Amino acid sequence: MTSVRAGFTQEKHMKILARPLVSKGILLFQGPDSLRWEYQQPVQSVLLLHNGKTRRFVQKNGNLVEDASANLQSMQVVVQEITQWLNGRFDDNPAFAARLEPGRKIVMVPRDESFARLIQRIEVLLSDRPAVIKSVTIFESEDSFTKLDFKDVILNQKLDDALFRKVK
Repeated sequence: MTSVRAGFTQEKHMKILARPLVSKGILLFQGPDSLRWEYQQPVQSVLLLHNGKTRRFVQKNGNLVEDASANLQSMQVVVQEITQWLNGRFDDNPAFAARLEPGRKIVMVPRDESFARLIQRIEVLLSDRPAVIKSVTIFESEDSFTKLDFKDVILNQKLDDALFRKVK
């Protein structure tokens, strides 16, 4: 697999919410390590990973502006993990123990207790189509989780390099 283009829906479930927070967007991946994670609704933002550099753009006054805040470092860890998954490498991160369960489910559990306080486990559900992830669910606690569902997945389409360097 050389590239992935997919739409996604993200649902954030928390006990304090009457209903989940829902966001929609598009994911673009160009192997080996370029990623564009773009939220389109309800608020636009773009996360770019290219040549080892992560950049985040957020909507302010109707424009996308670069956000150089401190939380970018933790986001870089997350997007690098996603690029490993898209390359089919679920066990390359020493922070997680990965196991394959029936039903094409990969369960990843943090090895370190302090990290397990932030993320209890991650469940990756593989599609019937080879090399396609159907959904990812990140369990932060007993009553809080984030679920990403992927749709309209297109593999091995040539993607313009500028998509991973520029927001427009």
